[in-house]
Amino acid sequence: YSAYPPEQYVILNRMIGPYKWYYWSLILANGIVPQLLWFRKVRYNHIMLFLIAVVISIGMWLERFVIVITSLSRDLLPSSWGMFHATKWDWGLFIGTLGFFFFLLFVFLRVLPMINVFEMRELR
Repeated sequence: YSAYPPEQYVILNRMIGPYKWYYWSLILANGIVPQLLWFRKVRYNHIMLFLIAVVISIGMWLERFVIVITSLSRDLLPSSWGMFHATKWDWGLFIGTLGFFFFLLFVFLRVLPMINVFEMRELR
């Protein structure tokens, strides 16, 4: 906000550093793709709406990835700088999170009825 040199470095590192593809992909997914919703034909096409929603969701995940990984790759000490490489624990946590999400989704679909009980009740 105030042209503080470390903050400028962080922004420039995100834009032109080793993780620039992730940064510009999130700008595309979260900033440019939603602009398609200004067109009426896109808003009324269910397939396009679904694809835009998927791209925005990927962009939101990329935003968190860029925030965390660029912060970890460039520490305050230049001797600790390096590229992030996921370990088996990182992959395990990621896959476990996906598994837990789908588990809760399937429990939700199993426990809660798809049809409102009030609509199924016969009027006497």
